[in-house]
Amino acid sequence: MKKMLLLFTLTVFAFCGGGEKKIPSSTSGQETHEHADKEHTAEKEDDHEHRELHLSPQKQQEWGIVVGTVASQELSSKIQLPGILTLNQNRTAHVSSLVEGKVASLAVDLGDRASKGQVLLTINSPDFAKAQADFLQTMAKLNLSRKEYERAKMLLEERAIEEREFLRREAEFEKLSTEVGGLGAVLHAYGMNHEQTETLIEKCASRESDGKLCELANPNLPLLAPLSGTIIFRDVIIGEHVEPEKILFTVSDLTLLWAVLDAYETDLPFIHKDSRIVIQSSLYPEREWQGKITYISDIIDENLRTVKIRVEVKNAEGLLKPNMYIQGIVQNRIGGQKFLAVPEEAVQNLDGEKIVFILEGQDVFSIRQVELGNKVGSQRIIAKGLESGQKIVIKGAFTLKTELTKGTFGQAHAH
Repeated sequence: MKKMLLLFTLTVFAFCGGGEKKIPSSTSGQETHEHADKEHTAEKEDDHEHRELHLSPQKQQEWGIVVGTVASQELSSKIQLPGILTLNQNRTAHVSSLVEGKVASLAVDLGDRASKGQVLLTINSPDFAKAQADFLQTMAKLNLSRKEYERAKMLLEERAIEEREFLRREAEFEKLSTEVGGLGAVLHAYGMNHEQTETLIEKCASRESDGKLCELANPNLPLLAPLSGTIIFRDVIIGEHVEPEKILFTVSDLTLLWAVLDAYETDLPFIHKDSRIVIQSSLYPEREWQGKITYISDIIDENLRTVKIRVEVKNAEGLLKPNMYIQGIVQNRIGGQKFLAVPEEAVQNLDGEKIVFILEGQDVFSIRQVELGNKVGSQRIIAKGLESGQKIVIKGAFTLKTELTKGTFGQAHAH
């Protein structure tokens, strides 16, 4: 009887203690896995939201932590570019003789101001004298031919000459007209303008009317300034024999210079021809010169990774000099709009996300994930994650991130 009672007790214990064990199906296993993933993701997000760093005021000062208030603002980019001043090539000219000859006189020297059309020097040139003589001689033939042609036209109307004779005189007149035009072009190429040529013709005509020979060929060729400016180069003396290939003077308008600046390729999105730009020099720290961008190079220097920017600079007072080192400040303003923006160094990378440090209390900093917009100068637009009025770390954020990542998830303390 005792044996039967003991067996019954063991059977009941085994049934009640073990219970019925169920084998989980594949579906229920997947749900369990997904649930675990969600919990892990939530934990990760929760970790980011609640990771804090306690930093005493003394440590904040030692580490150079600076806190600023987030606010909507009009943004402007300011880019500082190094460069050098050069001559304005559109307002610079070399002066050389177009004929071979000897320098008879000089009218200007280095540093002198010259007006357009002013005589710079005079060259005695036999070739120039011959060109004038040929022109005047052919002009005289043309005048005679014109008279014969006009008389032939009148006689043809009266049927006093044959048409063949009229056509011959007409062809001769047209031939001489063409020759005079060509010889006049030679004089123009030597530097004589139209008015000077007409004056030469009138003088010759007046002498002939008085019964005198036309011997007005002048061997002295004046070289004129092609533009108004300053004589910045001279390489000639009186009595020197010069040839066409030699540069005698250089004239340049120094009231409008070029500033050639070097911009990195990363600056290009913020530099346009309508960008406001000023030129500064360390020699005149209180002065600024307004400039205008006239050219942005289409080619990036493969070694320096820079782009040449050409700027016209007004230099009415003459303080700026070619080959002087200068700086160009390019300013762009996004007018009519305000953006929530923070300094670029305030944004840090943490676990593949963009974050900033928010001041929660007097010595408590927490991280806040943000979504970024465009970069404007040294500012970064915040598209999502911050609100106006919040206080964030604007300097020293990298130091905080480094300190925070030394520990584990949760709170870190620095005293």
